[in-house]
Amino acid sequence: MGTEKRQRQKEGRQARIAAAEAEQRHSQRRRKYVSFLVMALAVVALFAVVNHFTSKKSSKVTASGSTTTTGASGTTAAALASAKGKDCVATKGPLPKGAPEVPVQVGAPPTTLVVKDLKVGTGATVASTDTVTVNYIGVACSTGKIFDSSWSRGQTATFGLDQVIKGWTQGLAGMKVGGERLLGIPADLAYGSTGSPPDIAPDEPLWFVVDMVSATPATSTTAAGAATTTTAPASTTTKAP
Repeated sequence: MGTEKRQRQKEGRQARIAAAEAEQRHSQRRRKYVSFLVMALAVVALFAVVNHFTSKKSSKVTASGSTTTTGASGTTAAALASAKGKDCVATKGPLPKGAPEVPVQVGAPPTTLVVKDLKVGTGATVASTDTVTVNYIGVACSTGKIFDSSWSRGQTATFGLDQVIKGWTQGLAGMKVGGERLLGIPADLAYGSTGSPPDIAPDEPLWFVVDMVSATPATSTTAAGAATTTTAPASTTTKAP
């Protein structure tokens, strides 16, 4: 009888030890799970805080007028401050190969269209509805930056004069083929209060030198067979003001 009792006591101790070990393992797994959950929540909270301050910083930048906008392509570009009231400065940076100097009138920006023949052509007179082929170079008034040039692309540009900014339509009409003309264009005859990012700010006057290579009148035939002048698209698709 004594031996059986001792055996039962031994088995009881072993059972209690096994139960304690099982409880300890369960407690360790529970602590690991809780630690993992706490760490995950901390990461989520940290991400939320960073996102909040990033958004707040973007809002402050937007309020100051130098915001960032993301287009359909996903490209982020800084918005430009208005050039309204800023004086014109001299052209900055090297000229594209073959391009002429742009004699910007430094100082107060033009408030009306400036038209000056640097070279008078000997060819046909250009009409405001013609399709023209030109070489040109453009400079922003307030920065002196060359923002566009056909010389930099190594090819002329062809387009209808009724398809460009008003300063070009009005400023090139009456020019003769073979000539070279300076245009000082106030903002309201250029890109107005919206500008043309990333190089042309809102309310930015522009300066151009344009070489008139050729001009083709836009004509069509009426039902009676008479030729009449109409609006015609450019003969080739190129970058134009």
